[in-house]
Amino acid sequence: MNRRAFLSKPAPLAKPLTAVLAQPAPPSPSDLPGDDETISRYANNRLPTAARSLAGLNPYTGAWGYPQAAHLLRRCLFGPTRAEITTAASQTLTQVVNGLLTAPAAPVAPLNVSATDTSVPQGQTWTTQPFDQNFEGVRRSSLRAWWMGQLLDQSPTLVEKMTLFWHNHFVIELGDINDARYGYHYCTLLRQHALGNIRQLTEDITVAPAMLRYLNGNQSTATAPNENYGRELLELFTVGKGPLIGPGNYTTYTEADVQAAAKVLTGWRDNATTIAGYYTASRHNTTTKQFSAAFQNATISNLGDQEYKSLINLIFAQQATAEFLCRKLYRWFVYYVIDATTEAQVIQPLAQLLITNNYNVAPVLRVLLSSEHFFDAVNMGCVIKSPLDFTVGTCRQLQMVFPAASNLVAQYGMWDYLNSVTNVQQQYLGDPPNVAGWAAYWQTPQYYEMWINAVTLPRRNQLTDLFISTNGYTRNSANIKIKPVELVLTLPPATASDPNLLIAELAKLLLPIPLTANQLTYLNDILLPGLPDFEWTVEWQEYLAAPNNTAKKTAVETKLRALLRAMMGLAEYHLS
Repeated sequence: MNRRAFLSKPAPLAKPLTAVLAQPAPPSPSDLPGDDETISRYANNRLPTAARSLAGLNPYTGAWGYPQAAHLLRRCLFGPTRAEITTAASQTLTQVVNGLLTAPAAPVAPLNVSATDTSVPQGQTWTTQPFDQNFEGVRRSSLRAWWMGQLLDQSPTLVEKMTLFWHNHFVIELGDINDARYGYHYCTLLRQHALGNIRQLTEDITVAPAMLRYLNGNQSTATAPNENYGRELLELFTVGKGPLIGPGNYTTYTEADVQAAAKVLTGWRDNATTIAGYYTASRHNTTTKQFSAAFQNATISNLGDQEYKSLINLIFAQQATAEFLCRKLYRWFVYYVIDATTEAQVIQPLAQLLITNNYNVAPVLRVLLSSEHFFDAVNMGCVIKSPLDFTVGTCRQLQMVFPAASNLVAQYGMWDYLNSVTNVQQQYLGDPPNVAGWAAYWQTPQYYEMWINAVTLPRRNQLTDLFISTNGYTRNSANIKIKPVELVLTLPPATASDPNLLIAELAKLLLPIPLTANQLTYLNDILLPGLPDFEWTVEWQEYLAAPNNTAKKTAVETKLRALLRAMMGLAEYHLS
């Protein structure tokens, strides 16, 4: 099969990404994108219906080496390093998946790095201090920065990727809840259950102070049940919204079910002192709640502060809940197209596995990530990187060095900077655009293609150009940038000194799809414009013989910067 076929839409990509921007015809003024463009005019306008893959969930038994290990880690980590990939390639698939499903120790809490927050000294956590609106802004920035730091410093496990998955699933917006302590409690909850039991996570998130505040559960009373959380619990968090088959009937639930769920959830409020949800009996609706045929006409009687658990149990007794969750996991880790064959051979068996395992997510992830389907060639290199994958992956794969913990202000400052650059790429950690999460994971038919548009593509190119420049980015007297000579020094000596082996090794790390002969020739011309191959070998060996000679180092560094800049400009660099 031709794994590169989809790259031909709308323009061939044998050259840098500028080729993608070549327009087939001048647009009319009404077609021109604005600064807020979210959907490129080149994005999908329909989904394919033919089966992409006939492979199912049988264990993968094919070749195992660098390409397969890189594919697995690209989907499970934010930018796997060469060392992580080579280590994984030296192990078995089972060993690697075992490691991915092993949760590391919980990280230390975010720290105060601002002179504005006088509640605690710099270097100590603010997460247990009383709320103060005067400090909220810097605490929220600290929380976002700390979260970015977890992505950069991740261990080779699924915890960070799954924590973000649950953030995109059980959405809250830090800007809306206006209490960073609630946000930290929420992050801790997601990370704690990242690889655990989905039903338990759903129970806990239902009465978490951040969610109670975000979806107005704290305002829900016996006489005025608020439907916000009950609606999103059904539509976005569990059974999902099916086809409309009657007035207020969405197949998997009805408007009457939303109203019944809202009554069940009355009585809960958030306590800003204890940073917890709490129950007030006088605010709870004590009537018997009647659910529709979608829930087997079940009823829930008054059970006080335990009643919400009965609702969760009722919801998780539905096959639709397992199916909905498995489709979301599939789109997170594999691809957005779920055709009839994939639904039958992948989604339905995974849903049954999830039910059989009492909604523990790890067994489902193990089967999916070890399957023939996951390693089918059609599912490799087909995902457009999210802004977080793109930005964090660039930093990690190109071994950028960030300030150490001994300089917390500089360290948090750089993490905060990365949040600002992913924000302009239309993904802001801690603040999805709405309760449905980032549209790239649900908006049909565009899905991941929404990450690339006339606003975000230049932002991505500007970022990589900045990082590969000689100056890099400086903040708080600290500097981050790609150091190409240091990167190449980590490669085997024979690889580093041969221009074609060097290009191939870097391409293998940075690009998920093998390059064509024309692309490789193009990159060789970038590294050695008009020069024979041996010129690189000579210059590299001269540098190794005199590494402190500025002229010799500059000679190889300039060539490597040009090479890496060109590689990061390829369309393939935006794929995972």
